[in-house]
Amino acid sequence: MNKPNFMHGVAVAALLAFAASAVIATLTPFVGFLSVVRLVVPALGLAYLLFLFRTNDEPTGRLTTLFAWGLMASITWWISPPLGFYVLLHVGAIWLVRSLYFYTGVLPSFLDLGLSASSVFALGWALERTGSVFIGVWCFFLVQAVFVWIPRSFRNRSAPAAPSIENDRFEQARRQADQALQQIFTN
Repeated sequence: MNKPNFMHGVAVAALLAFAASAVIATLTPFVGFLSVVRLVVPALGLAYLLFLFRTNDEPTGRLTTLFAWGLMASITWWISPPLGFYVLLHVGAIWLVRSLYFYTGVLPSFLDLGLSASSVFALGWALERTGSVFIGVWCFFLVQAVFVWIPRSFRNRSAPAAPSIENDRFEQARRQADQALQQIFTN
């Protein structure tokens, strides 16, 4: 699965929402709701990060990204900021990874930032209205699934290519090398 589409995002949203609600419902009596949420949020972030890696062809920097994300998740878990800020830090990490791996311009990255903010609002709204972890997490990742419709770049695709400069030293050297190779292989 290289090119993500909206339906992939919907499936991942349902899967992650089910997993989050099951883990929270199972562990809350033993550890307490806030403690379980502080474990589930980074677990969901890691699962979504792996989904993003699976849907992207860019292999460069994946281990570094995973290490940086793990370091951020560990530090924020250890510092234990207020829950809202804790969630925002993890959403910001998701936004940063998507910006680095899926977009080539600043404008698409800012649109994705707006999408991430909208997903946080959807999470809050769904939790307030229903009180259901499943619906809240599902709404969050459902809004996140819309990122596939943000273009990689807003550059004009129909713009003509820059004309090659005949006096460019590199172009002259390349042409001479091509001619030399043609002479070698034809003789």
